[in-house]
Amino acid sequence: MRSVVTGVGGYLPDEVLTNADLAKFVDTSDEWIQERTGIRQRHRAAPDQAVSDLAVEAARRALEAAGRTPADVDLIIVATTTPDLTFPAVATIVQRKLGAPVGIAFDVQAVCSGFVFALSTADGFTARGRSKCALVIGAETMTRLMDWSDRGTCVLFGDGAGAVVLEPGEGRGDASDRGLLGFALRADGTKQDMLYVDGGVSTNGQVGHLRMQGNQVFKHAVINISEAVTAAAEDAGIQIADVDWFIPHQANQRILNGVASRLGLDEAKVISTVAEHANTSAASIPLAMAQGIADGRIRRGDLLIMEAMGGGLTWGACTLRL
Repeated sequence: MRSVVTGVGGYLPDEVLTNADLAKFVDTSDEWIQERTGIRQRHRAAPDQAVSDLAVEAARRALEAAGRTPADVDLIIVATTTPDLTFPAVATIVQRKLGAPVGIAFDVQAVCSGFVFALSTADGFTARGRSKCALVIGAETMTRLMDWSDRGTCVLFGDGAGAVVLEPGEGRGDASDRGLLGFALRADGTKQDMLYVDGGVSTNGQVGHLRMQGNQVFKHAVINISEAVTAAAEDAGIQIADVDWFIPHQANQRILNGVASRLGLDEAKVISTVAEHANTSAASIPLAMAQGIADGRIRRGDLLIMEAMGGGLTWGACTLRL
């Protein structure tokens, strides 16, 4: 049995914040941001939009693409680092707002790597017959963690949500199967100071702001992500050269290029949305996948590799045949 992706959906809030908009209240410029990150704009959630609202919109689009309704859903996993509330889990709020029946619902917190970790978790349900229709969602309102006086971080992030529907499907047990084929998940808690938020319920009772050592994160990202991608390909029994599309976490165009170069991947095979979306953390991979499907590049049967690295540090990769 394989966990097959039968529907993909993405949602971006209406407000677009360009680099020129940021330059009005941050000591920065469009040229400075684009040169260092490749980002031109990002979306920002409205004041009355919670992360669950973004997740619900993405979920509805994924369900429609799969030909399913909320009544079919028996498992919801939301990857997020910006929940509506300390508790309950965003997944249970999404369940209520969708009108899905009683089932399993919980969140995964691995920051930008969250979607890959959530896919692996969901695979343990769908491929073992414990879920017939799962929603795996990455949703973030990262702009609410920004220190808008820190130009090194506030220009990098945006808000959004992406979702996939996973359903069990029979395969032959080799790399020709549709579905999730291989994973590599990693974490190194000794690197916490490179990327973290300086607030928390049990420390200072505050939300806090995102703090990052950009140069160190860049160095570790290229090396660690490349290793994880290679391991995920080996786990799936495929060659990286056979991959049709590389869907990376949309953190920084320089990181995307660096990883592709290190892996020997043709940059034409890289799905990049960082210029329009910026870094949407756990939402970035499913948003990029949804974009690639919408514009006709990604098609059923294509072999994909997805990867991400986030605070913790956490990182990982996943091989999928759509």
